[in-house]
Amino acid sequence: MDRIHLGWELYRSFLAVLREGSLSGAARALGLTQPTIGRHVDALEQALGIGLFIRSQHGLAPTDAALEMRPYAEAMEATSDAMLRAASGSSGEVRGAVRVTASEVIGAEVLPPILTKLREEHPDLVVELVLTNRMEDLLQRHADIAVRMVRPTQEALLARRIGEIELGLHAHRDYLARRGTPGSLADLESHAVIGFDRENAFIRGLQRRGIAVYREMFALRTDSDLAQLAAIRAGFGIGVCQVSLAKRDARLVRVMPDAFAPKLDTWIAMHEDLRASRRCRIAFDALAAGLSDYVGPAR
Repeated sequence: MDRIHLGWELYRSFLAVLREGSLSGAARALGLTQPTIGRHVDALEQALGIGLFIRSQHGLAPTDAALEMRPYAEAMEATSDAMLRAASGSSGEVRGAVRVTASEVIGAEVLPPILTKLREEHPDLVVELVLTNRMEDLLQRHADIAVRMVRPTQEALLARRIGEIELGLHAHRDYLARRGTPGSLADLESHAVIGFDRENAFIRGLQRRGIAVYREMFALRTDSDLAQLAAIRAGFGIGVCQVSLAKRDARLVRVMPDAFAPKLDTWIAMHEDLRASRRCRIAFDALAAGLSDYVGPAR
């Protein structure tokens, strides 16, 4: 097959239809008209010689070919975004955009004051903050800087260990006043426990350490760490919270610290190709310093 050169706008519309499931939804997402999205999809299908979507009264369903193309189109999208961030500021100036990814709790509860100080010192810097518990791929440039709760393994990354974040079981003091304070993990059976809806790597790690945690024991099940934290603060029951974060709120009481005290190894990483970017280096150092103050001395 001869090499086909197609404009990024066709793949951009293709991705939007994949994500939204309809031409109208893709048009709203991209700020384009529905006929324009339709022409882009038709042009891509004709150029590639394959069908990408199956039309039905419920919308557009992707074909196997479309699903196979998705990760490559997303890589193109990430590269396009990274190019725009790189173009937004020269390597010698602290200006332009830096994209940071972090877990929900770190991004919503810990990073805002750090980013505020960074912005005050460098007012031309723009921060794009992505809150996700998924492992964003720095090699694919989905983000410039990542705060991770596991050691990065890719050789092409610059990584710095921040330290360990201790976790503990916490409850609102009003809840404990109503229900009493458990004295052992077995006592949790008579309490409203806040936990996960779907098993993840952290839960499996606890199970390997002999800590019995399972879905059926939870009175509130959610995979959102922010929702769990909000429920603890509201007095719903007992849940897991970062110890340093709980100390900021006098209403939250830690229970059974000797029985439950797992730690999260915390790292910050960025692609080594960004070493020459002054805005990325300064943002990286500011995040590392602020997180180190939050975590405390590395052990």
